[in-house]
Amino acid sequence: MERKGIIAAGNMLVDHVHQIRQWPERGWLVEIVHSERATGGAPLNVLLTLAKMHAGLPLQAVGLIGEDNDGDYITAMLDQYHINRQLVQRTSSAPTSMTQVMTDADGQRTFFHSPGANRLLDLPAFEPLDTPLKIFHLGYLLLESLDLPDEAFGTRSARLLAQMRDRGYEVSLDLVPRKGDPHYRPRVLPALAHLDYLTINELEACEFSGLEIRLPNGEPHVANIARAASALLDAGVRQRVVIHCPEGAWGVSRTEAGRWVPSWRLPPEEIIGSVGAGDAFCAGLLYGSHERWPLTDSLQLAHACARASLQAANAIDGAKTLPELQAFIQLQNG
Repeated sequence: MERKGIIAAGNMLVDHVHQIRQWPERGWLVEIVHSERATGGAPLNVLLTLAKMHAGLPLQAVGLIGEDNDGDYITAMLDQYHINRQLVQRTSSAPTSMTQVMTDADGQRTFFHSPGANRLLDLPAFEPLDTPLKIFHLGYLLLESLDLPDEAFGTRSARLLAQMRDRGYEVSLDLVPRKGDPHYRPRVLPALAHLDYLTINELEACEFSGLEIRLPNGEPHVANIARAASALLDAGVRQRVVIHCPEGAWGVSRTEAGRWVPSWRLPPEEIIGSVGAGDAFCAGLLYGSHERWPLTDSLQLAHACARASLQAANAIDGAKTLPELQAFIQLQNG
């Protein structure tokens, strides 16, 4: 039987998104001009973006949330978009993970995060997973229980990813930047050998590779981005590595040479917020990978998803259907 569909697991949370006029000096007050609540974290952002594409893929979520109002909100959103939540478990031992997101007038975001129930997500939560879906996506590493050492695999997250491959899934991973974290590389390296797809941003690429990812004039250092991607592929990723930044993305695979695909720029006045844009990019890339699209086509869809996300304050409201995204891409390509 041919496998079809995408599972997304890991960090599940609620973003409480606030728009502010400017970032205040320490100790001073700034007015919040608008607030709203939205689902957040890689699994929910990816799954809801894919659901809103109306592409007909079966979708499943795996995670741990609290017995609280934010947990109720997450389950309601998953039900609204017909995403299987059978393995979204609830706990009374910790609240649902939450982030207060401050978005200033330039669209820059600053996060104040409470890990909550995500700290408790561990291998037993994944034992019942046995569905004929195609891709298992974990977002992110640096979940506390899954980061614990494992004698055979290096980390428990690496063990999890190996188990998912053994069950027949193609395995995908997204990371989260942790500047200056001495544990970053030791926690990431063991996972690479068990991955089919790795999607990271420029900050994560810099932290992992130690290379300067921007030139002195501020433009992307595409040659170093390419080196970082190739190093990750050489470290064990089996199919595709993609490194993205606002100006574009570099992709390389085992079967296609590396290439830089520029993004479609938005005028600053059209950028409402950047919350979830990276997850939207990842959703587009996962769809292209699922459908075996070439790298360029996959990256263009990923850019289109990210661009749509930038036009909304939260991670979900800007998401568009696949025909709308394809029509935009066709128009841009002439």
